[in-house]
Amino acid sequence: MNPAPPPASGVFRGGLFALSAYLLWGVLPLYFLQLAPTGPWEIVAWRITLSFVFCLLLLTVLRAWRPFLAIVRQPRLLGLTAAAGVLIYINWQTYVYGALNDRVIETSLGYFINPIVTVLLWVTVLRERLRPVQWIAIGLSVAAVLVIVVGYGSFPWIALTLAVSFGVYGLVKKQIGPSVDAVSGLTLESLWLLPVAVVQLVVVGATAGLTMGSNGFLHTVLLVSAGAVTAVPLLLFAAGARRAPLTVMGLIQFVAPIIQFAIGVWVLHEPMTPERWIGFGLVWLALTVLSVDSLLAARRRRAVISDVAEPV
Repeated sequence: MNPAPPPASGVFRGGLFALSAYLLWGVLPLYFLQLAPTGPWEIVAWRITLSFVFCLLLLTVLRAWRPFLAIVRQPRLLGLTAAAGVLIYINWQTYVYGALNDRVIETSLGYFINPIVTVLLWVTVLRERLRPVQWIAIGLSVAAVLVIVVGYGSFPWIALTLAVSFGVYGLVKKQIGPSVDAVSGLTLESLWLLPVAVVQLVVVGATAGLTMGSNGFLHTVLLVSAGAVTAVPLLLFAAGARRAPLTVMGLIQFVAPIIQFAIGVWVLHEPMTPERWIGFGLVWLALTVLSVDSLLAARRRRAVISDVAEPV
């Protein structure tokens, strides 16, 4: 007898949680732009520090200190959360730098090609075999990057850094598995990065000067909100991932880069040359191919399970 599928209401709530997370991630560039004149180094430093404080409050409110302390006593999990912290730091710093330097379109490209990078990681690290259609999608993505490099005349290092760092971050989180819940994971990742945040705040304070509290009440409130702005989408995403199937999560993940792309093109009016349109078009084609292939593969798996299922 097969286990009962999750209730439709639970799947719907899971999809709603995940969609909320990606909507919030999508509008992040607008939030960071409201923090001017705060620079990317100070923003990320406060983001780390205040995320840690926010998570400590959540652990207290949710009475989750016991499972958190159980995780702390496991060296393997501590090492993996430290690695995850380094990767998410690279991702955060690169993303904020791009958002504040008129590169929002390129940040969206990074998250568009992230699923392709994830597939490549499955091949190189997990030794999984790819279907021919998946190789076609990878080839289209490589062609897209080459078009942007050759035609536009610049290497999309922000996009590739975001895609690789978040892809490897996802791989590390896969190794951690359900042993570490979302709040405990973000708490530990922020804890490992606290020394980096302190150094950045000291350097910024000694050079350009810290902006916290020196640019009006609204600016201070927005900057203090960095912890919640970081943690809330992650918690919504975790709640969605536990309830919604992978096919739903795979399709919803494109919401954030679509919003970021729209913000970059039509709100911030960043340049979009013909070469960029061609490059993005190839990426979108690759993602369409990959998504359709994933949906068909999931349908085939369900059909096979249905055929071999024993009657109740």
